[in-house]
Amino acid sequence: MRNKILLPFFLLALLCAACKEKNVEPATSTETNQWIYDQMKYWYYWNDHITANPDLTQSPEDFFESLLYRYDAGTRPDGDRFSWIQESADELKASLSGETKTTGMQYKLFYYPSGSTNVIGVVLYVAPGSSASDAGFRRGDIFSSVGGTKLTGDNYRQLLNAGGALSYTISKFDVDDVLKETTVKRKVAPVVLQENPVFFDTTYTYDAHKIGYVVYHQFIPSPNGSSGKEYDQKLDDIFAKFKAAQVNALVLDLRYNPGGYVSSAINLASLITKGTTNDVFYYKEYNPQVTETNRKKYGDSYFYDKFVSKSQNISSSLQKLIVLTSSRTASASELLINGLKPFMDVTIIGEKTVGKNVGSVTITDSDGKIKWGMQPIVSKSLNSLKQSDYATGFVPNTTIGEGIILYPYGSPKDPLLGEALFEITGTHVTRMAHHTRILSEKGEEIESTIEKKAGGSNMFFDR
Repeated sequence: MRNKILLPFFLLALLCAACKEKNVEPATSTETNQWIYDQMKYWYYWNDHITANPDLTQSPEDFFESLLYRYDAGTRPDGDRFSWIQESADELKASLSGETKTTGMQYKLFYYPSGSTNVIGVVLYVAPGSSASDAGFRRGDIFSSVGGTKLTGDNYRQLLNAGGALSYTISKFDVDDVLKETTVKRKVAPVVLQENPVFFDTTYTYDAHKIGYVVYHQFIPSPNGSSGKEYDQKLDDIFAKFKAAQVNALVLDLRYNPGGYVSSAINLASLITKGTTNDVFYYKEYNPQVTETNRKKYGDSYFYDKFVSKSQNISSSLQKLIVLTSSRTASASELLINGLKPFMDVTIIGEKTVGKNVGSVTITDSDGKIKWGMQPIVSKSLNSLKQSDYATGFVPNTTIGEGIILYPYGSPKDPLLGEALFEITGTHVTRMAHHTRILSEKGEEIESTIEKKAGGSNMFFDR
């Protein structure tokens, strides 16, 4: 059976057979480490840097780390930024399919005002049916205290990662643009949740411009445990509507998309591309050992994937493609951009992307004795022109951040969407409020929960 690859924003991922419930004795640390070593010596992209005499007495996590050819700006600029290991293989596989224990609320954190130690959280989006949604959280909400304690640079990690139910105190800007805490408190608790990545879509008509807009949070074909393609089908249905409306411009919002399955990237690319099913979407470059083994087994076709035929493809009417990005856009999202570039112009608006032009595989033990799962980098990805020059990220055609004041998805007041509509129509359909720009300049961003989804900017996998 052909191994599959997972891309983190460009991670190729090998999905091994699911572990079955068996009455087997768990492996010792030494046995686990030997299994890690054997898999890494074969699959790891930089396997020529793995020692021949590893220390098998370490913990599995430390042992895995000791094998990696880690990135260093000075000594290893070509090194690994993305491989990771997880103690539960089942949890790893579930998270890669969008199933995690979560409140359903993704947010980013700021020092506000800049230069202070005060920390605020700004809600990016909320999964429907989640605890956060039930509590009333919406995109753009701001919180400044957790459990009655104000967030600071010293305590925010401890407070936000305390686990269990947490109570958030909401803050709002007054008429003078001063952020003040309200008396509103919202309590949420993490539960196991399957997140639907196809989050929002709509169309706009401005004179002769018919514009499709879709928000896509992760490249996932279906819910965890499903053998279908429910989420891919939802995208197909959206593009069928776009085709019926004869949209001549598309705005693809990937600003919070850390990557996912290559199969879903191929599906989406095939809905957009002006290429054909004879055209290569991307090539995969492995270490010499994997290359030799699989060329003998499968031939050259193992090392590339082509576009597929989609009746919902909108290329016949499409004149403009704009992708919205942020510093969290990675892996399969970048794979999509790189794979489309040889066939059409791709305009990028937002912030520079992560820069993941490599892919990983999900490796688990099919016998169930080894409970760990790992996601090592195993390949480098290139488009049909053999280009892979985005290791430091794609630089936007127009650089713009979304700031602290967030608007609902689909609102032209959103700075990134507003700029995209201007790029398409040549007219500012709405003007960003003055206070939005001023407040955006006053905050210093720290981090985002998007970075923690399925290992951070590490998702680029196939199935």
